[in-house]
Amino acid sequence: MKDTNVKAYLDDISAFSAQMEEPSWMTDFRLSALEKIDGLELPLIERVKFHRWPLFNVTTDTYEPASGNVPSFGEMNDNPMVVQQNSATIFEQLSTELADKGVIFTDIFTAMQDYPELVKEYYMTKAVLMDEDKMTAYHAAFMNSGLFLYVPKNVVIEEPLEAIFFQDSASDQAFFKHVLIVAEENSEFSYLERFQTMADKNIKVSANIVVEVIAKAGAKVKYSAVDQLGVNLATYMNRRGHILRDASVDWALGVMNDGDVIADFDSDLVGEGAHSEVKVVAISAGKQTQGIDTRVTNKASHSVGHILQHGVIRERGTLTFNGIGHILKGAKGADAQQESRVLMLSDKARGDANPILLIDENEVTAGHAASVGRVDPEEMYYLMSRGLPQAEAERLVIRGFLGSVITAIPVKAVQNEFVEVIERKLNA
Repeated sequence: MKDTNVKAYLDDISAFSAQMEEPSWMTDFRLSALEKIDGLELPLIERVKFHRWPLFNVTTDTYEPASGNVPSFGEMNDNPMVVQQNSATIFEQLSTELADKGVIFTDIFTAMQDYPELVKEYYMTKAVLMDEDKMTAYHAAFMNSGLFLYVPKNVVIEEPLEAIFFQDSASDQAFFKHVLIVAEENSEFSYLERFQTMADKNIKVSANIVVEVIAKAGAKVKYSAVDQLGVNLATYMNRRGHILRDASVDWALGVMNDGDVIADFDSDLVGEGAHSEVKVVAISAGKQTQGIDTRVTNKASHSVGHILQHGVIRERGTLTFNGIGHILKGAKGADAQQESRVLMLSDKARGDANPILLIDENEVTAGHAASVGRVDPEEMYYLMSRGLPQAEAERLVIRGFLGSVITAIPVKAVQNEFVEVIERKLNA
């Protein structure tokens, strides 16, 4: 859909909702979102011009499952796993032990059929609201695949839960993915997510991805992701945590896409003592543009939110980090810290690191650091003086610069995969 004539899609959305056997409330929710799209503004991503990006391209066959070969997704193990290719779920695994404890880990449509009231309670009602802006409403209307993870009260899951989302570049199917994660009181788990494009072709499509993490009192969630979407995707990505009393959501996000991306990575510290550590690393190359807003909002007293963003830019790439720490009135004793640093490896690279602190309360702690520059010559001199060639020395410096996210990934094989992705991006 290249224009905003959204009413032409009323019948298509109703037909798709019926095809997927969605409950009536979901059909109504989609149609309500569709009606609101034209009256909403685009989200504001400071210093990034994305208004002409093809973020609104859908077709009437958007909802057909992708065909073709099933992708390989690495060495099998016993941990919980869901694998999807476009809108089709091709693999699910959850142990009987976890299922007996009440853990739900399945695709979003199965969850809506089997647990409709549970999904309705949390789907775009707490973390990301449907009518926040044009992109969230568009997502709510046209969402065509996704995942639901529910971990009951006091359940601790030792092994990481994995989700792998393949985008088939041979298909013109829009990639509108919704991930809904609910951690009940005092639950604890790690979740690992990978987005990956299969064999880049020349078909250009839109991607609109929303992730909601609701962490109730005392819950502890470690969320890590490696994003590797292809060059022909224009992507909007919104990941947000809604974090209640004494709960924590720690994010480790590797933004390694090849196409243009705007991203909102947000943590709302809603309850007293809520905590979030956000670590983001990104590489831009070629003529790629990536704009990343990372925000922590301290809404409650003694809440703690820290942001660390490190990025590398090659060739004519553009990378913008906006770090936003907002302490609201009433959040006494809150702590908001941020660091954004960008390394530029080319004279034609463009980088921004914009720290923004909004403080509406006294008796708080807040600080920021930001820099855009070249590889530290002292670090290079130290390594080269010990016999390393310049190219290898630079690679080691960059790997160390991006290492904060690598070490936070809970699966060793994926850590190694992430290192390989960084090497590919730097050597392309």
